[in-house]
Amino acid sequence: SHHEKWNGNGYPRGLEGENIPLSARIVAIADVFDALTSKRPYKEAFSFFEAIRIMQDGRGSHFDPQILDVFTSDLVRLEETYHVIRSKSETLSFGS
Repeated sequence: SHHEKWNGNGYPRGLEGENIPLSARIVAIADVFDALTSKRPYKEAFSFFEAIRIMQDGRGSHFDPQILDVFTSDLVRLEETYHVIRSKSETLSFGS
C-alpha cells in the first residue's frame, strides 16, 4: 500500500489522504527518496537536493504534506545521514 498517493491516484486500492495507513505514507516517502537517489540501469541517481525538490513538487498530491514536511524539516541532518548511509552501502557492496 506504499504505492497509494495522497490524492487517491495510487494503487492497489486508490486510497486517498488519511485513508492510507500511516505506515504506508511513511514508507512511500522513504521508497521514492531511495529510488530517486539510487542509480538504476535505466537512469543515473539524482542528487540529494534534486530528489528533495522533486519530492516537494509532489507535496499534497503524491505525498502526505505533513509527513513530507517532517522528512524535510532538518535538511542538514538528513543530508549528513544520507551520505553516511550511502558510503556504508558502497563499502558493503564493493567489499563482497
